[in-house]
Amino acid sequence: MRRSRMPDRRGAAVIDDLPDDIIFGKILITLPPKDIRRCRMVRTSWRSATFTPEFMAEYRRRQPSLPIIDGNGLLASFVTLRDAAAAGATGQQIWPFLCSCRKSCCEIRLHASSDGFLIVSRGDRFYICNPTTRKHAHLPFPRPPLPRSSSINHICIHGLYQHKSTRKYRLLLSHIDKKEATLYVLTVGANESRSIQVVMPTLPSPSPEQTRSLLCALCRSSPVHYRGNLHWFLYKSNLPGSSSTGDIIVFDTEAESFRWMRNPAHNSIMNRLFDMEGTPAFLGTSAHLNTATTAMDVWVMQDYEAETWAFKYRIDVSMIEASRLLDSASPKETSKRNLPLDSTVRFLSGMTPLNERELLVSFNDKHVLRCDTDG
Repeated sequence: MRRSRMPDRRGAAVIDDLPDDIIFGKILITLPPKDIRRCRMVRTSWRSATFTPEFMAEYRRRQPSLPIIDGNGLLASFVTLRDAAAAGATGQQIWPFLCSCRKSCCEIRLHASSDGFLIVSRGDRFYICNPTTRKHAHLPFPRPPLPRSSSINHICIHGLYQHKSTRKYRLLLSHIDKKEATLYVLTVGANESRSIQVVMPTLPSPSPEQTRSLLCALCRSSPVHYRGNLHWFLYKSNLPGSSSTGDIIVFDTEAESFRWMRNPAHNSIMNRLFDMEGTPAFLGTSAHLNTATTAMDVWVMQDYEAETWAFKYRIDVSMIEASRLLDSASPKETSKRNLPLDSTVRFLSGMTPLNERELLVSFNDKHVLRCDTDG
């Protein structure tokens, strides 16, 4: 529907002269989140239109993908990198967007993310949050009720995903105790949760010990989302079908079953699976026994059905100099000299792309390396 209104005295068209598809599809969809919130207070129609699932999904799709650095419960533990050009700075700056507190009872922990949504916990309560709109909702525990002895430390969130058939978001989580573990699927927005059996071709009838071993292994890393499925790298899982150097395990969200996928770097150590611009990528580090890590090789998924990977590039850390003394917090000491990174990197903790040419690599569980893809 097109509104009709005369131009103002200067002959310029006013916003009421524009059709709805221009207002919502070309103007509002491009505004920053703060301006979207302001526009919702201007008109009821704008508020209603910007809260529709279609608008929210398209708005999230247009937002840049930002890596999150989790400080494991420390103050200002969740920070990301955002463009600071609007504030007069250049490049991207660290931005704390969710702060924790000193008391363990109110400590905020990050468990999963998908399509801009975050799953966090505070104390014994779970929440799904949208940092863009600053909205959150409480998530119930699985039903039937877990044993009375269960607590937040026994609940593991394996992943958040959008179910392809229903288009609803679901949580894959488990309750783990000393002897056994149970896998659950919880639909976001409804008090519906159910236990599912751990099934995979190489393990059609797993024992309680094998089920617990698999679910505990999934708790150690975050999944990579691709084609509606969840992917983890398991290192030496000792489960049937896995190689001695570790493999990728896939959870089919439609069939609700697991299967193995071979990794491209069987001879590498300290392997990591991560997301690179919407495609699974694999990091393998080359090193000799009792020596420092010297190179990082990156592969990307080439053919998902055939499980083939393509080598992308190698980053040799022995050619990179640290910009400061990494074990010193004093500005006076950091300017004294630079050190090659291969003398500093003991092990790699994770990896994520920052943009088309830069990577963030965490190492030694306390530092982050920002490097160009050409080394």
